[in-house]
Amino acid sequence: MSERGQFRGGRGGGRGDRGGGARGGRGGAAASQQPERPKKENILDLAKYVDKQITVKFNGGREVVGTLKGYDQLMNLVLDDVNEVMRADDEGNESSRSLGLIVARGTLLVLISPLDGSEEIANPFVQQEDD
Repeated sequence: MSERGQFRGGRGGGRGDRGGGARGGRGGAAASQQPERPKKENILDLAKYVDKQITVKFNGGREVVGTLKGYDQLMNLVLDDVNEVMRADDEGNESSRSLGLIVARGTLLVLISPLDGSEEIANPFVQQEDD
């Protein structure tokens, strides 16, 4: 019975040094000596487009036009007065439907473009058919 008291279960056997100590672990003086990294910034600064009309194209081919009201670091967008632009046929006919206020998830965005200063041009790579 006296021997059994020395072999109790558990880890470490009562050494009293919890955590890494000198062998690795986290924190301590070594971690505070690393140089500070510059804060990561978004590639696209959307602050200059807030309260302005923008066009947004999505992963599935949808396209909307609306007023940018807000965004976050994941590029989730809040758009107001949104109209979805739908291409009806190959001739370039368009129709639209009003969506109102939407939240666009950043992972689905393909293109963000301001409406001011941009215009649609003919595709220079389309082959002209000879009749």
